[in-house]
Amino acid sequence: MTSDSRSNLLAVDDAEFMRTDACRGIRLQLEYLKAEQAFIQKRIVSTVVIFGSARLRSPEDSQKILEDAQAALAEAPEDSARRQAVAKAEKLVKYSKYYTMAQEFAKIISTYDQNLTDGFAMVVITGGGPGIMEAGNRGATEVGALSIGLNIKLPFEQAPNPYITPGLSFQYHYFAMRKMHFLKRAVAIAGFPGGFGTLDELFESLTLIQTGVVPKMPILLFGSEFWKKVVNWEYLVETGVISPEDLNLFHFCDSPWEGWNVLKAFYKKTREEGEAE
Repeated sequence: MTSDSRSNLLAVDDAEFMRTDACRGIRLQLEYLKAEQAFIQKRIVSTVVIFGSARLRSPEDSQKILEDAQAALAEAPEDSARRQAVAKAEKLVKYSKYYTMAQEFAKIISTYDQNLTDGFAMVVITGGGPGIMEAGNRGATEVGALSIGLNIKLPFEQAPNPYITPGLSFQYHYFAMRKMHFLKRAVAIAGFPGGFGTLDELFESLTLIQTGVVPKMPILLFGSEFWKKVVNWEYLVETGVISPEDLNLFHFCDSPWEGWNVLKAFYKKTREEGEAE
C-alpha cells in the first residue's frame, strides 16, 4: 500500500497508524474499554483475583512429567541432564498441591457467591494462562460458574487456558491496564506461590491497599511455608520500612477453606462496622 492510499484510509482502519507511538493513549483506552464493556454486559459485580505461577502443574500432569523423566533416565542413568529433569519433575509433583488448592478455592467462592439478582459476585479472575491461573478458571468451570482470564502477550508461557468462560478471555499488551482490571472490581486477592510476575502483582496490590488508593480487602497468601521463606516480613518491620500494622494487610492460609473463612470474617466485620455507624 502506498503512503497516498494509506492517507485515504479512515484512521481506525489504518493499522500501521494505530500502532504508532502517537496512538499509545488510544490503545490503552481500547484495552480498558473492551473488557469493561464485556463485564458490564455480563453483569459482573465483583471479582476474586487469583495470582500464581504459570509453571506449576496439576497433580496428574506433574506425575506424568515425572514418570516420563524417570523412564528417560532409566535409559541413560549417567546423563546429568536427565537426572536434572527428574529432580525438576519431583519438585513439580511436590508443589502441585498448590494447583489443587487454587482449584478448590475457586470452586468454593464460585459456589457460594455468584448468581445475585443484580449480577454475578465474586467471579474468579486470573491471568488467563497455565498453572495456578488455569487451576482458578478450572475450579470455577467445574461448578458451572463464570470465570475471567486476562492474558498478556509474552514470548513464552502465556496462552489462554481452556477453562475461561467464552467471551471473558482477553489479551493485553499493557501490563498496567491488565492490572487495573484485576483490581477494579476485586473484593479479595488470593496469592499462590509464583515468581516475578506473581510478586509484582501481589506487591502492587499491597501498595495500593496500604496507601488507600483502593479499598481494603482480604489478601490471602496460600502456602505459608513458601511466603515466609520468600519474604522476611518481620525484617521489613524491624528495619522500619513498613509499619507493624502493615502485617495485618494479609493472611497466611494453608487450605482453601481457611482462605474462605478469612474472607467471610472480613466482610462480616465490615458489614457490622457499617451498620454501627
